[in-house]
Amino acid sequence: MKPLLQHKCPHLDILNPRRFLAHRYSTFPTTSVSSDLEKLCDIICHGVGSLDDLEASLNELNVSYCSSLITRVLDSSKNEAPTRRLLRFFTWSEKHLDGGLEDKDYNHAVRVFAEKKDFIALDMLISNLGKENRSMESATFSTVANSLVKLGRVDEALGIFKNLDKFRCPQDSTTVTAIIAALCSKGHVKRAEGVIYHHKDKISSAQLKLIVYRNLLHGWSMQENVKESRRIIKDMKGAGIAPDLFCYNTFLKCLCKKNLKSNPSGLVPEALNVMIEMRTYSITPTTISYNILLSCLGRTRRVKESLQILNTMRKTGCYPDWVSYYLVARVSYLTGRFGKGKQMVDEMVKDGLTPERKFYYDLIGILCGVERVNYALELFDLMKKSSLGGYETVYNLLIPKLCTNGEFEKGKELWDEATTMGLTLECSSDVLNPLITKVFKPMRKTENKVSVLETPKQKVGGKLKPAINVKKGRKLIIAKKNGKKLMVHKKINKKGATSL
Repeated sequence: MKPLLQHKCPHLDILNPRRFLAHRYSTFPTTSVSSDLEKLCDIICHGVGSLDDLEASLNELNVSYCSSLITRVLDSSKNEAPTRRLLRFFTWSEKHLDGGLEDKDYNHAVRVFAEKKDFIALDMLISNLGKENRSMESATFSTVANSLVKLGRVDEALGIFKNLDKFRCPQDSTTVTAIIAALCSKGHVKRAEGVIYHHKDKISSAQLKLIVYRNLLHGWSMQENVKESRRIIKDMKGAGIAPDLFCYNTFLKCLCKKNLKSNPSGLVPEALNVMIEMRTYSITPTTISYNILLSCLGRTRRVKESLQILNTMRKTGCYPDWVSYYLVARVSYLTGRFGKGKQMVDEMVKDGLTPERKFYYDLIGILCGVERVNYALELFDLMKKSSLGGYETVYNLLIPKLCTNGEFEKGKELWDEATTMGLTLECSSDVLNPLITKVFKPMRKTENKVSVLETPKQKVGGKLKPAINVKKGRKLIIAKKNGKKLMVHKKINKKGATSL
């Protein structure tokens, strides 16, 4: 095997691991191969000019090309190089490569362009794959199908699946489950069920059936179709396949998202019923199950129910994690219950939980948004005690906020603190200057006054009642018996309705 590799690519010795060193583009040795790789990546990623200029630059290079070098160039440049330049390099290398590319190398290139989600490049390469009678690997089809569905090219993905024999790729359990997963990932469940109907014989084992049912549940959950999701659960039980925790959590998410829009009051009772059903099948709800419910309760600003769910978790032995406390503290802050939110944070710390930075970033941002900077500063002190790092983001938020509120001394204190820690802040030091920074002064909302004038009574239902007329300009005229001109207050809601 070694002479063959040296013949195809004489400058590459992959059988000697000691020659491999860290490099900017790859882990190749500092040899002619790594030099060639660096030159090619530099031209593809940072070269200027048109695509024809790219080919001219490639023609001028004195490089010994081999299939392994080309695949490594693709891997090294795929995240930085423009797709068109990368595609032109690949098509150019096919013509200048002695012996041509092997099927595995071509499949690798197809997967690279599928990951970049460039339909035109992908379509051209797949077309060439069929014209050159190359074989498509199952892993390549899985990547291609997933990318095409995400690009909205469902018909093209199904077309390739139906004609896999032209690409010398079998329609086996791997490719069938791959196209089902791709379709369900974007909610195309009906079309996935059509594939299942025509290829039942490819899905025979219990493990494959469980995978397929999971994908179907995910697809119906994306559509928030509770009825069809429940049908899938029943079909699983009828087929002798017990739904696992993933299936029930997916169904629970579908149910909560549906109730969030149509029946918010049914969120808690219906979710708890699903959890009771889970326990009958010896499946214990986890923090993920409860956090799904807490997330939806937070979106409907239901603080009382959120606190009840948190207590239920403790009673059932499913102790809350930092995400649970985050969801309850968040809804508490958003509804103005700042003491309750602080209590949730203190309980989390008391339980010995260490949250991620997102916990502090989001809650501090919310507190600044609702003008409760004092609570945000307390939370920031707690973050610094946990030694999580990443404080620059919070300093960049708090310092300008304090200064615009007129608290320049506190802003200067935080600035000096960040400087002492050696942090580089994005906000300018000009925010600390009272002559430059404009101080925000909150304004009280004043109620509009409306004139109320006398109008004649109208006979309504056999009784005389004052006539109420609303004219343009938001003036409300109400009939009064004594003819006096009165002044009343009115409130106008967001929809423009008038209330007294």
